[in-house]
Amino acid sequence: MTDQIKIIVSKIDDETRIDRWLKKRFSLLTQSFIENKLRRGLIRINHKKIRSNYIVLAGDIVTITEYSGTIFSKIKISKSKKFIPKRISIKFQSSIIYESSDFIILNKWTGVSTQGAGKIDISINDIIKSISEEYNLVHRLDKDTSGLLIIAKNYKSAKFFSKLFRNHEVEKIYLAICQGIPKNLNSTVKLKMSKKSFSQNSQTITKYKTVNTSKKLSLMLYKPLTGKTHQLRIVSKYLNCPIIGDKKYSINDKYLREQLKLNAYFLKFVFKNHQFEFKSIIPKNFLEFMKNNNLVAPKDNKLINLLKIF
Repeated sequence: MTDQIKIIVSKIDDETRIDRWLKKRFSLLTQSFIENKLRRGLIRINHKKIRSNYIVLAGDIVTITEYSGTIFSKIKISKSKKFIPKRISIKFQSSIIYESSDFIILNKWTGVSTQGAGKIDISINDIIKSISEEYNLVHRLDKDTSGLLIIAKNYKSAKFFSKLFRNHEVEKIYLAICQGIPKNLNSTVKLKMSKKSFSQNSQTITKYKTVNTSKKLSLMLYKPLTGKTHQLRIVSKYLNCPIIGDKKYSINDKYLREQLKLNAYFLKFVFKNHQFEFKSIIPKNFLEFMKNNNLVAPKDNKLINLLKIF
């Protein structure tokens, strides 16, 4: 007979991701184990199959099928933290734009994964966990995307930021150098994406503004109003203006040796009744590419004005 347990989510765990709730309650569980159980429908919320980013609410009923205290106790998890070379620790510290007792704003560099980098590579998550187990990522950037990343320094702030993102209360604007010039320099794109990770007829909404152009290149600002995997990269291709260095969605091989020219440039949110605004430091490879291709680098006040009227 298959063992099954049911647990009612308490008020203290209201609005928590299911994977984090499981790890908090069963500390030996690995992410891969949790993902496997969720995918097979062996962990359900209110009898419904859900994914790892599902937000549980107080009073929800978590049903775990094939539950065994013995089996769970045999799930192995490494207690040793990944070794972080000094040069990477220094790079991380020098990339911090802002830090408080609740969160860090990091100017992430190109080429580092936010999470799940594997045995050899080191991710931002590896770095922050080497500092404190209390630190948590609250959103992600692609490995080749640079720019602003929020790191929560405690459970309470992680929970708060998760709610902000879920309610679309974090304003995010990206800077990109694109191959081609869009037909409409400023517009809104509503695009349905049919990827496996999306529900059917999943619609994305993205605003964009063209900052500068040169020959067949554009410097553009993107404001995603929805958050889907590769949303900006797919929208850029849809506009016939793929982002420079995008090996997945490029329309030709001309700039494939370039680093991806996509930067999470601006963040705006309210935390503890205080409004915060942050701007990234535009990467050197952006500035060098613009200089080499006669694409005028915008003055800071021009970008600020464009951000205000987005």
